[in-house]
Amino acid sequence: MDWGKGILLTIFGFVAFIMTLVVISVRQDDIHLVTENYYEKEIKYQEQIEREKSAVGLDREVVMFDASSKTIYLDLPVGAKGSLQLFRPSDARLDQELPLDITTEGKTAIPVEKLKSGYWRVQLTWTENGLEYYEEKKITI
Repeated sequence: MDWGKGILLTIFGFVAFIMTLVVISVRQDDIHLVTENYYEKEIKYQEQIEREKSAVGLDREVVMFDASSKTIYLDLPVGAKGSLQLFRPSDARLDQELPLDITTEGKTAIPVEKLKSGYWRVQLTWTENGLEYYEEKKITI
């Protein structure tokens, strides 16, 4: 075999390899964006920063996770309203959003033992005394 045939076989092999990668990537159907409305959330990011600063200014930890009982505890006052989003970065189909309306004193317990085990982000957005707050906690179930 001479140099010309070797170079030609190398080029054909490379093209076949690249075409195989293209076919594999096109056939993937399990691709999820982190969030559906990513660009809208990016535009409103300054508001999110203000909510986070407000939450840091509180003198208590609002979101707590007990791994042994697989329970999330929320320390919110009576009258607080908001939403708790259980966000699974690896699979958007497992995400859940729970509305919150606190009507009783004490910590609110939310059991999460039915969630698929793995890495989760707990994102709490709430309104308390007319101010908006946001806190996020990373947990592993």
